[in-house]
Amino acid sequence: MSNEKLQERLKDSRVLVTGGAGFLGSEVVRQLSSFGASVTVLDDLSSGKGEYVGGLANVKLVRGDVCDTDIVARIVKDHEFLIHMAALPFIPDSYYYPDRFFRVNTTGTLTVMWEAIKAECVRRAVHISTSEVYGSAKYVPMDEDHPTLPQSTYAVSKLAADRAVFTMHKEHNFPAVIIRPFNAYGPNLTQPYIVPEIALQLLTSNGHIRLGNIESSRDFTYVSDTARGMIAALVAEKAIGETINLGSGRATKIKELAFIMASILGKKVAIEVDASRLRPYDVDTLACDNRKALKLLNWKPEIPLEEGLRKTLEWISKSKISFKLPFRGWPATYYRNLSYKP
Repeated sequence: MSNEKLQERLKDSRVLVTGGAGFLGSEVVRQLSSFGASVTVLDDLSSGKGEYVGGLANVKLVRGDVCDTDIVARIVKDHEFLIHMAALPFIPDSYYYPDRFFRVNTTGTLTVMWEAIKAECVRRAVHISTSEVYGSAKYVPMDEDHPTLPQSTYAVSKLAADRAVFTMHKEHNFPAVIIRPFNAYGPNLTQPYIVPEIALQLLTSNGHIRLGNIESSRDFTYVSDTARGMIAALVAEKAIGETINLGSGRATKIKELAFIMASILGKKVAIEVDASRLRPYDVDTLACDNRKALKLLNWKPEIPLEEGLRKTLEWISKSKISFKLPFRGWPATYYRNLSYKP
């Protein structure tokens, strides 16, 4: 769906975005603001950053927890649209804090959706899931009928939320859509995902980098494309009750990704496989079938991987990067490169 059509549908609308100060969330909020929507962001700022949405027109930031029923009930009132993105997203954390992941990702989703149902004002709710619920590809590209065989506690907590959203949609005739984005990347980083991990190592070394499973493949989609698809789900007529993938349709091996990024930076790269970075039950392949998104949302990605990586590297090289530590005693094995200053 074009930006012009989205602006036509969403201008002067009232949208609540949970997790809207995060990586993907802040891009969703930026686009909604540019369309003339009035946006309320609910975020506990455990990893999101207020400055990512500060200064945007018609945007209000409320600091709060999606598991806090009182705050959610108060905030959701008078909003026509809801995009629920608030979650604990970093997979290695879920190995050590499974209870917190289920509290935020599953119970938090139940709280937000139930209060939205009771408010009787929400015309459309979009729940943001993840491609990780599929587990490693049994066939490619992976459509929405692909088996769901999650391979991390994070993915299980998100799949439980998906199922709850779908049944609440059916039980209460609540207009909900489930969006499953594949690997998004771009500016406004909040977590040490693989793209910023490689970028920071390349920028702070002579080209010798240490990675985990470099043979695994992921479907990388630039953040502005992913956000546009999420927003389109708010207004697409035939999307209600559907689960829809958002991805580029191109699977890239991690080692290939590193070589592309090094080439953009004009560096030679030597990759060392670091056994401490290997995940215990890793997903080998994620590759998106995005035909349903094209059919229902009139959406397709516009930014090629190389262009998106160039934009991302330019942003990282000019920005002071720091990642917050939401948990005390963060497992150091999985968390490196806490900051970067150009």
